[in-house]
Amino acid sequence: MLAKGSISKIIPIALFTIFTGTAAYLLNLFYLQVVSYAGIAVTVFSIWFFRDPVRHPKKCNKCMVSPADGKVIDIRNRTICIFMNFNDVHVNRTPLEGEIIKTSYTNGSFLPAFYKDSEKNERNEITIKTEYGNTKVTQIAGLIARRIITYVDEGDLISQGQRIGMICFGSRVDVTVPDNFDIVCDIKDKVTAGESIIAKFNSKTNTAPITEDSDEYIPDT
Repeated sequence: MLAKGSISKIIPIALFTIFTGTAAYLLNLFYLQVVSYAGIAVTVFSIWFFRDPVRHPKKCNKCMVSPADGKVIDIRNRTICIFMNFNDVHVNRTPLEGEIIKTSYTNGSFLPAFYKDSEKNERNEITIKTEYGNTKVTQIAGLIARRIITYVDEGDLISQGQRIGMICFGSRVDVTVPDNFDIVCDIKDKVTAGESIIAKFNSKTNTAPITEDSDEYIPDT
């Protein structure tokens, strides 16, 4: 399965490959053969990169799940920073069920996403209102990743683990953790979007009603 919004990026590469391959065959030109082989490699890589495997997020309203595949590179000020390498799935998912109350896109630089200066990078912030308070998922562009795609709009109701966007070719996702949750992941942990638990509700800090359905699985969305 390919990620939503990726077809428009793969088709031009595939068409170019077909064109150069056909021309190389008809004209018997070596350099066109080389270009067509390179095009095939890029097309195959793009299909692999924009993969969006089916997942079955565990519905757990006592916990937050990771919004991205990757490695935890920093935890500070109730914010978990996840770096996505080129070989990670780049589709992002919501950590908690709730309502999208704000989306904010900010232009900026394109520094490597693991640098501290990446705070100045182009980004998209998605604020989610949940029964525990607001949480924010920030998609951050990197050195190569210069295209952020968002699947949700303000006012949308979303379920835990639902797809909310994608960052093309690497980068970083930050997620803020409400005060009534305990962070349970550590720096250098490898996490999976929609599946890995990164924080758990602390009943001693909140009296919000909780239903016992943490073992219920919901279909992939």
